[in-house]
Amino acid sequence: MDERVILHCDLNNFFASVASIGHPELREVPMAVCGSIEERHGIVLANNYPAKAAGIKTAMTVVEALRLCPRLICVKPDYRAYMEYSRKVQEIYACYTDQIEPFGIDECWLDVTGSERLFGDGQEIAHRLRGEVKRNFDLTISVGVSFCKVMAKLGSDMKKPDAVTAIEKADLPTKVWPLPVGDLFGIGRHTREKLCDLGIYTIGQLANTDPNVLKTKFGKIGLQMWQFANGKEVSPVRKWGECDPPKSVSRSTTCKEDLTNARQVRQVLVGLTEQVSADLRRHGFYAGKISLYFRDKNLAWCSRQSTLDLPTRLVKPMVDTAMALLEENWSGIPLRSVGMGASNLIPQTSPIQTGLFFDFADLERKERLEAKVDELRDKMGRDTITRASQLLDPLHVKLGSSFGHIQF
Repeated sequence: MDERVILHCDLNNFFASVASIGHPELREVPMAVCGSIEERHGIVLANNYPAKAAGIKTAMTVVEALRLCPRLICVKPDYRAYMEYSRKVQEIYACYTDQIEPFGIDECWLDVTGSERLFGDGQEIAHRLRGEVKRNFDLTISVGVSFCKVMAKLGSDMKKPDAVTAIEKADLPTKVWPLPVGDLFGIGRHTREKLCDLGIYTIGQLANTDPNVLKTKFGKIGLQMWQFANGKEVSPVRKWGECDPPKSVSRSTTCKEDLTNARQVRQVLVGLTEQVSADLRRHGFYAGKISLYFRDKNLAWCSRQSTLDLPTRLVKPMVDTAMALLEENWSGIPLRSVGMGASNLIPQTSPIQTGLFFDFADLERKERLEAKVDELRDKMGRDTITRASQLLDPLHVKLGSSFGHIQF
C-alpha cells in the first residue's frame, strides 16, 4: 500500500482506572492515585473524571487536593498492577499486528497496514481493540487512526474517553491546523512559548512558516516541528519488544528525612548505585560518565557530571565519583532528595584502554561478585543480601522509594 495505517492507543486515566477495577464505586466519586505523604511524595499522580470536575489536577499536592475537595478518595499507586495490565492490553494489540511501539506504560503506536485484509480498515480495527480491552479488563482506550505516528497521537488526544478519531491527509487544513500549536506532539510549554513569541499560535501557522526560519531559531528541532505540522513524519513503528540500546541509566529517591552529612548521603548513593550497576549489567554496558543530582530542603536543585578515567559498572568507583562531586558542590544545606546516573555508555564488548599494570583478575573477580549479588536479589528479593555499610546507621530504614529512569 502507498499509505500506512497507524493507530495510537491511549489507556484513559490508566492509574485511576486500574485502581477502580473490582471497585466500580470509585468511578462515581472523586478519586485520585497519590504518592505517600510519609515518604514526601505527597502529590496527585492521576485522577478520575469526577476528580477532574472538582478541579483536582496531577502534580497537585495531596494537602491542596483535599482542601479543594474534602471528599476526595486517595489510593496508593500499585506499579506492579499497572505493568501487568499494560502487558495484558499489549497482548490484545499483538493479535492484530507485531508492530507495537509502547510510549510510556499506557500508550502504544500500532502499524496495522498489513492487517486490513484480515480485520477491516483502520477504524474497524480501532473499534475492535476498544471493545476487546473494555470487555476483557473493564478499561477504556482512545484510539487515533491516521497515516503517521504524530497524527495518530493527535487523534487519540482529540476525543476522550472510549473513542476513535480518524485523521486523513485531507483533514489537515480543517481538523488539525486550527488547533493550538501546543497540541502537537513534541511541543512542550517552553517551546510553545517561544513559538508564540514568533507569532505562531496554531499548528497551521507552524505548518506554513518558512522551515528555514524555524531551523535558525530551533535548529534540527525546528525542521522536525515543521514536518510534524505538515504530516510529513515517516518514522516506523517498531516491532513489539524492539528498542534501541539505552543512552543513560539513573536512579533517584526522596528521603523520608533530610540528609545532614556526607556519610548519610553516601549511604543513599550506595543503594541507588547498586540499582544503576545492575541495570548496566542487564543491558551489557559500562558507564563512561557519572552524574550526581541533589535537591536541598529549600527545593534548590544541583546537577553535576564527571567523566571516568576508566569506564566501569562497579558500585564503589561510581559512588566515589559521585561523592567527589558532592564534596565539590554541596554547601551543607540538608538534602531532601538525591539521584545518580550513568551515561556515555560503552558496550561491554568494546575494547577499553587501560594501564600496563592494570589488575584484570581483580576486576573480573569484582564483576563476578556483583553479578552474583544481582542474581540472588532477582531470585529472592532485594533484601536477601545487603552491604554492611547499609546496616551501620538506622538511616536505611528512612529512605523513600527510588525511581529509575532508562533513556533510550
